[in-house]
Amino acid sequence: MNQPRVFDNEIPLPDGALHRKAQSLLGFDARYQRIRDQLHLLLNLDELEAWNRKFHGGKLSLSALIAEQYPLVIFHGDVGTGKTAAAECMANRMVSEAGAEDSILFKLSNRVRGSGKVGEMGTLLADAFQRIAQSAGKSRRAIVIVDEGDSLATNRSEANSHHEDKVAVNTLIQCIDDLRRFGGRVVVFLCTNRASVLDPAVRRRAAIIEEFARPDDEERRALFAMDLAGLNLSPVQIGSLVAATRARDGLPQFTYSDIRTRLYPAAIALAFPGRGLTFADLGTALKTVKASPRLEDK
Repeated sequence: MNQPRVFDNEIPLPDGALHRKAQSLLGFDARYQRIRDQLHLLLNLDELEAWNRKFHGGKLSLSALIAEQYPLVIFHGDVGTGKTAAAECMANRMVSEAGAEDSILFKLSNRVRGSGKVGEMGTLLADAFQRIAQSAGKSRRAIVIVDEGDSLATNRSEANSHHEDKVAVNTLIQCIDDLRRFGGRVVVFLCTNRASVLDPAVRRRAAIIEEFARPDDEERRALFAMDLAGLNLSPVQIGSLVAATRARDGLPQFTYSDIRTRLYPAAIALAFPGRGLTFADLGTALKTVKASPRLEDK
């Protein structure tokens, strides 16, 4: 029987579609600029020794400590807050800024969990990282995105943690440790809705941990203004959409995904194909579309 495909996507970078996608992500530029220097350092760990010699005569012992960083970035936050999209677009921009044309983005599939056979998940995970290492070779860059990372890196001390899950966590940790030999040419973005359930050894290895929150009033206002510019809505109408997507009826405020993948399609479906979208359609859709429940991270 053929083994399942362990990658959802393998995308050569830089990629034009991801560049355009970044332009549609509200707040992406500000978030990227905030952690850009750390990302740049993480992707160029092999250059630290030369930097130390140039500016500190090779005497800065911190250089060796920093060079031992694990190539792991953790993005965490509620469902629909844009973690995976941000990881993809950041990977693309990092590669573009570095001028590293011979690069590839791997998106690990949940199929790596296998079918439940003994030892299968650990084997598939090890095979996936071996494929990544082979792709990187001696000079290429490889960026890895692990979506729903808590499914592979759950705390091994949890009472309900199965043997296979523990093996997978051990394998993931070993693979991340092994990636240090690439000096920053291979970096893993692990995205999770529940950072608290990640194994402490995984969290401890993260060079960067970034939280993604649901959009507040001003962020949703900016999102509606950007997405609905073609409707020429008034500030009052935009304001009413902001108010309608606040926390209500025991649910939190809308996520980006709630608005873009549920509210907008529901509104357009009311108008398509016979007429244009109106503000009233958005109001009608809001009567039935509710915010997704918050996923508790305890």
